[in-house]
Amino acid sequence: MSNEESIEQVVDTEQTAETEQVVNSPSDKAGNIISLLLSLKENNPKVFFGAIGGLVILLLVLMMSGGNEAKLVSGPVIKNLAVGQKYVLKSANSYDPAATVRLVGVPGALAAYDDTEEADRNAACQHIPQGTPVSVLELQDAYGTKNAFVKVQMEDGECKGKDGWALAIDVQ
Repeated sequence: MSNEESIEQVVDTEQTAETEQVVNSPSDKAGNIISLLLSLKENNPKVFFGAIGGLVILLLVLMMSGGNEAKLVSGPVIKNLAVGQKYVLKSANSYDPAATVRLVGVPGALAAYDDTEEADRNAACQHIPQGTPVSVLELQDAYGTKNAFVKVQMEDGECKGKDGWALAIDVQ
């Protein structure tokens, strides 16, 4: 082997190693992918935009498929109340143990409840503490809901013997 041949082999080996390093670098691979996509866009736009649409649809399907576990949200439930039975008042919309349950003279008046007037807040036997035992006197349907309102009579406390209407969900 001559000197020139061995120099050519060394030069070829160095060029091959440099070429492999350049081709294998991540930035060059990304550049090659981008150039491939751009050439696909110019040469065959239907395939390019179809592939993008397919990826978007696949992404949407993956985002919308939430799994098989159906989680139920539980909350206060209206009991099957019976006239003559004893229950207690419990505010379904409050976690505060000091919250009161509103009693009114007419079932539909609860929808128009406004406690901004001072006389309304201080009236006797309108705001009953939670846990007060009551007896169910009458049930009233409203707004397409069976037994939405309950006429109750207080069994204990300073309002013992008085009656008023409450929401059925507040009688537990």
